[in-house]
Amino acid sequence: MAVTGDGPDEAHRRPPGLDDVTVQALGKFSEALETVERVRGHLHALHQLTGTADFMLDEAVSLFMQGGHTAIAERIERELIGRNVIPGRWTFQIVEEFDDGYYSEFRALERDARDRLAQGRRHLYEAELKERRRTRGRPGHEALPGGTG
Repeated sequence: MAVTGDGPDEAHRRPPGLDDVTVQALGKFSEALETVERVRGHLHALHQLTGTADFMLDEAVSLFMQGGHTAIAERIERELIGRNVIPGRWTFQIVEEFDDGYYSEFRALERDARDRLAQGRRHLYEAELKERRRTRGRPGHEALPGGTG
């Protein structure tokens, strides 16, 4: 979006009447959501790594069998392979419950706050922080991509 003058584009400018405390609150809420996004990524890592470990057990069982350790191999097959990671759930179920519950509610509330208070605009706190910290006229400190300010 074209901007006249220097500074952030319209999507990252504070709407008229929006006070500093509200911009800070929205920024903190957004930061909290970003942290929950990281949690979600870790849950997906848990899901993938647990699955990988479960398939590695197949190879371990085979090697134990080849080495004549049948009792150990059979115990791994019986007690570990395919086991729930928490009662009644594999990791995909944990991810789905997180996504459908806490995560979706968190995202909805953060978006609702932005819609109600800032006309849906995102990262207002960060956009203003950028303006305070950048050196105007210095390469690599432009307000916008392809800009000169």
